Formats: sequence, C-alpha cells, structure tokens
Amino acid sequence: MDYLINGMKLVIGLITFMVVIRLLGKKHLAEMTPYDIIYLIMFGGILEETLYDNKISIWMFLFSMVVWATAIFAIEKLVAKFDPLRILLKGEPDQLISNGKINRKAFKKNQLEMEQIRTMLRQQGIFSLREVRDMYIEPGGQISINPFARYKSVVADDLDLNKKEEEPSVLLIDEGALKTEVLHAIGKSEQWLREGIGEEGYNNVKEILYCEWSETDGFFIKGFADTKEMNGHQPS
Repeated sequence: MDYLINGMKLVIGLITFMVVIRLLGKKHLAEMTPYDIIYLIMFGGILEETLYDNKISIWMFLFSMVVWATAIFAIEKLVAKFDPLRILLKGEPDQLISNGKINRKAFKKNQLEMEQIRTMLRQQGIFSLREVRDMYIEPGGQISINPFARYKSVVADDLDLNKKEEEPSVLLIDEGALKTEVLHAIGKSEQWLREGIGEEGYNNVKEILYCEWSETDGFFIKGFADTKEMNGHQPS
C-alpha cells in the first residue's frame, strides 16, 4: 500500500510541475532566474518530505501542490504587471561595458572577474575584449554582446578573401596585477611587457585595469582612467 501511495504522490507531483511549466511558458526553460531556482527547490522539498513521511496523506500533498502552483502563477502575473516587483524578484540586466568602456561598479556588483568574462566571451566565439562594444549580464547569468561593427561577421568566402588565422589572446594584467605565470607560459619577460605597455602610453602596471595580448593583434589595454561609472542597469 505504501508503494502505491508513494507512486500516486510522484505522479501528482509530476503532473503539477508540468502544468506549472506549461502555464508559465517555454521561456522559463531557457531563462532561469534566482527566483525560478527557489520555487524549484521548494517543489523538491515538498515532494521529498511527502514521500518519506507516511503521516502526510495524498490529500495533504495535493493541497500543498495546489498552493505551491497557485502562488507561483499569482506571483508571475503580478511580476508581469508591476515593474518594481519584477526587478525585486527577478532582477534586471546590468551593463558591464558601454561603447567599449568597462563599468567597474557593475563588475563589482555582480562579483565578476576579468577571466570569468573572457571565458564567457570564448563560449560565444569571441576571443578578445577589443571586439566588444556593449555587454550586458542578464538576470539568469547569461551575457549579451553587441560587437563593434568592424568585428561583426562577414563570411570571407562571400568576398573571395583569404583571411589569415587569428591567434587567441592571453590576459597579462588584471586590475593592476601582473600575471607572471601567463607571461612565462608564452615565453615573454616582464621587461618585454613593460616596454610594450610603454609604447601604448602606460608607464606603470598599476594604471591598467585590463591588458591582453595576442600574436596577431598585439596589445589591447584598458586603463583605470578609461572606465565608465554607471549604475550598472540597462538604459530604459
């Protein structure tokens, strides 16, 4: 009998979950926010407690599922109508880079490091920060990128061009700190780096927020003076 009851509870939980996902729309499958994670954890907690506690009847479990589903649906409807509530529960995009300028306040707010950003860029096929005009981090943690026009895709075959292969870039200076292990990995010295940044107009590593280098494109540097202080949110 216990097996039958637990099986019925699992079926009820599965049906309730599928109904909620269906009502909320397919966008939730691709856009998970912290709020969405919380209600999924709640669902798991309710189901787990119900399965392992024989004192909780199917009717009590069904009541819990109905309340859970109704609360989620009601919150989603309210969020759609009231922007302040949407921002409170689901957040809003933060602009990390605007017209090539790094927004340090937005980086700190989202606890992001340069190497994390470089990883996220590589996942989108971008191997240098020099290509990025605007960058946003979405409430679900994904990044959206608007590249500079000169870096937007044009297929070389369409223009009958033999385009040279590009070497990936490496991060040499991160927020005023020299990454000596990266220098050693590419077989370069600190003297070479200091001469290189000197040619770009920088006399001290401490002046530099971000410095990358590649064999094909050379140095790309953003100094602390070349940043943008904004509130971090996407302009309305």
